[in-house]
This record gives sequence, C-alpha cells and structure tokens, in this order.
Amino acid sequence: MDKIKKILIANRGEIAIRVMRSCKEMGIRTVAIFSQADRTSKHVWYADEAYYVGGAASRESYLNIDKIIDIAKTHQVDAIHPGYGFLSENPEFARRCQQTKIIFIGPTAETMDMMGDKIAARQCMKNAQVPIVPGIEHDLTDLEETIRVCREVGFPVMLKASKGGGGKGIRLIQDEKDVREAYENAKSESLSSFGDDAVYIEKYIEQPHHIEFQILGDTHGNIIHLCERECSVQRRNQKIIEESPSPFITAALRKEMGGKAVLAAKAVNYVGAGTIEFLVDKKRNFFFLEMNTRLQVEHPITEEVLGIDLVKEQIKIAEGQALTISQNDVKQRGHAIELRICAEDAEQNFMPSPGIIKTIIEPNGIGVRIDSYVYEGYEIPIHYDPMIAKLIVWAVNRNYAIERAQRVLHEYRITGVKTNINYLNTLIRQPDFVKGKYDTGFIAKHAAHLKDDMARSNKKTENVALITAYLDYIFHLEENTPENKTDNRPSSRWRDFGIHKGILRI
Repeated sequence: MDKIKKILIANRGEIAIRVMRSCKEMGIRTVAIFSQADRTSKHVWYADEAYYVGGAASRESYLNIDKIIDIAKTHQVDAIHPGYGFLSENPEFARRCQQTKIIFIGPTAETMDMMGDKIAARQCMKNAQVPIVPGIEHDLTDLEETIRVCREVGFPVMLKASKGGGGKGIRLIQDEKDVREAYENAKSESLSSFGDDAVYIEKYIEQPHHIEFQILGDTHGNIIHLCERECSVQRRNQKIIEESPSPFITAALRKEMGGKAVLAAKAVNYVGAGTIEFLVDKKRNFFFLEMNTRLQVEHPITEEVLGIDLVKEQIKIAEGQALTISQNDVKQRGHAIELRICAEDAEQNFMPSPGIIKTIIEPNGIGVRIDSYVYEGYEIPIHYDPMIAKLIVWAVNRNYAIERAQRVLHEYRITGVKTNINYLNTLIRQPDFVKGKYDTGFIAKHAAHLKDDMARSNKKTENVALITAYLDYIFHLEENTPENKTDNRPSSRWRDFGIHKGILRI
C-alpha cells in the first residue's frame, strides 16, 4: 500500500479547490494546473504548486493529456484527481496515468470504456438484472431505421447519444414528423460534444424523477451505496437544484434501489466513487439510466447528510485501503439542498455572462456551505462552464432546509455580472417544490409563473441596488463635509439611517 504524498488536480475552479481542501486536511501536497484564461483563478494560488498547462481553449489546456502527464512526471506527482468534466471519464487518460506509474483517482479504464458506452452499459445492466428503460441495445444506422424503431418502441421516445452525458445529444420525439430533425440535430450535437455521432433510442418515461445513488467501491471487492439524491429540477436536461434525501422515495424503495445500485457497480467491478442514475416513473417503477464514473457536481449534499468526505474516501481507495464504512453504517441525517450558482442571464435565455465581478457578498450561518472559486475583481472567462459556485444548505428536516435556502439566496449578492440567483430563489418558492411534488417537467410546467415571479424579484433587487447606491452617495457627501473632517467619531452611516430615518421597505 503506497501512501499518496502529492496530487495533481487535473481540473479548475471550485472542484479543484474542493479537492485541495481534503488533500490539505490529509497532509497531501497539491498541484494545480491553469490555462491562459485562469492565471488569476483562486485555485491557482490555493494550491501548493501551480503550473501553466496551455491556452484558454480546453483542448489546449485541461484536455491536453500529454501536457498534463508531462507536468505530473516532471514534478514527481504520485496521483492525479480528475474532478468532474474535462478528462474525468476519459479512459485514455486513465490508461496514460497507469502507463506512467501515476495513480488515477477513479475507476479503471476498462470500467470507463464499458460505462461510457451507453449501449454497452444497458446490456451490462440487463445481464445483471438491473431494470433498464425499454429501448434498443445497438446504435442506429440511418434515418429509416430510426423511424422504424420509434414505431416499434412507441412514441414518445428519447433519442440519445451513445457516448454522451450531461444532457448533450438528447432529443425528445413526440411523433413521427419530428424524427428527421431530432435525428440530425442529436447526431450533430453528439459529434461536436463527444467526437462520436452514434445515437440510440429509449422509451420516454413520462413524469419521471431523476434519482441517483452514490456508490463507493474498493480494490478488495467491497461496494456500498450512500443513498440517493433527487435531481429532477432540470433545465434543458441540465441539473439546477438537487436534494437529499429525495422527497419522493420511500424507505422501502430506497432499500430496493440501493441494492440494485450495488449490483450495477459489482457488475463492472467498480473501484472508487461513482453514481448509478435511475429514472423513476410516477408509480415508482425505476429504470437504470446511466453510470457516472466520477465524482458528481452534487456530491456535497451526500456528504452533508452522511458526514462522509467523498474526496478523502476516493484518495484512501486509490491508496489501496479497504472501505472503513459498511452498509449498516450508512444513516441519513437531516436534509441537504444544493443550488448551482451560474454567471448567466436568466432574462436572456440563460446566455453566459462573463465579465468582472465588482462585489460579492456570500451568505453564512449554521448549515451553510459554499463551494466557489470567484472573488471581487475576478474576471470570469468565456471559455468554460458558467457555474461559479455551489450553494449547499443543511437542516434537520426538509422544511427547515428550504427556509434556510430561501434566506441565504436572499443574502447572496454578486454585481458586475448577471447570475441566476434570483431565478433559483424563485424556483424554490414555487408551491410544488415546497411540497416536494415535482418531477423533471417541473420547470416547463411552471415556465409562465417563473417568468413573472422572477421579473418581480429582479425589479425588487434593482430597486434595492439603486437605493443603496444613492444612500452611499449621500453618506459619502455627509462624511466629507468640512465640519466632519476632524470628527473622530466612528462613521454612523447605515446605523444612523436606520435609527433616525426609519426602516426602509421596498
């Protein structure tokens, strides 16, 4: 068993910092890599060492396997943590690490090969007696076959990229007239996103819940699940809000699905932290969706309800240690919600909003966690995903967690760039979300209400900003009058305004 002493994090932003924090607690040195666009990113100065990896474009930097491996070898790195995205599910990267005697903190390349191919994954799960969505176990050859299979499976169907993930290369087909356009668009998007245009068909599960189970497996054959996350609040097949436990899953169903998640992981001899994703219909029938062979963006809510540091567990597994947690040790406590903070303009079709952050006020208090990498004066680059932070709240039950989430979103302030903070605040105040009565169609169902509610929220925020700026200007004038220049009393500013002018209400 080799003790890991230095880890290179082959990623950027908040996930790089999150991994580094666990490393520092374990006494492990950290190595950051950064692109031309990320020279001033927080993860660069947080690491013990940091090295330039290439140009701003991902293919020149965070996807440059040769350069990353070269940096790791030159600076005597023991292991590489891929984070999520970029090379985290690239089997070639895992193989290159193995060939150069660098520990890859994740599953084997063989596991990635199998689970990265959605067709192969479906067949594997079928053989392991894990329920799968009705559909086909081969890539479609042409448009004519696509039309025929759609008729056989029955509309509506989902056309999906065989090598894809993250909501890319997916098209819902409601009837036959939409097949050609969906087929061409899905193949084109799949090719541009994954370098492979292969697609296949699954039956569309109506009113589904997107439920995923966290798993851990070691090199000694031990595999456990760490319960579920509800990931049904999605826009364009991309998750926005996640929570754990799921308000939809019963204790009996949790046990059954958890058992199937472990079977799925055992079917591929899984090693490391991973996720088994399921679709659950309105009658609580569940079907295997896919396996993610990496850490998930939403992993913090599992950490909060279980008290387990998943990154530390990954590192221990990579060192060859056996799991110190048994299935009986896994007990959920309280409730956690994660909200993805993105630099995007919700009023302009969620266009990315790169630029310089002028001010940032992050909320705090009991049960509040922020995984972030930005700061005042930081310029958000245009080259990467617009997510700039993850806001995680925990409370003893779901109602209290929602109340806490509403409070901290109200406190969260970022200026200089557009963000989706008001949009998230609008989402979690919708009655169906508060009641836990929602599925993956939640956002589409409430589109009109969300637009109106968000407009009102944005107007209120704008009013507060204008009044704040005006009052700051007035106080600045007052504090710089001749009679106040020699006054040594501390500035009264907002305190005096609150006492003498009354409470400001918008």
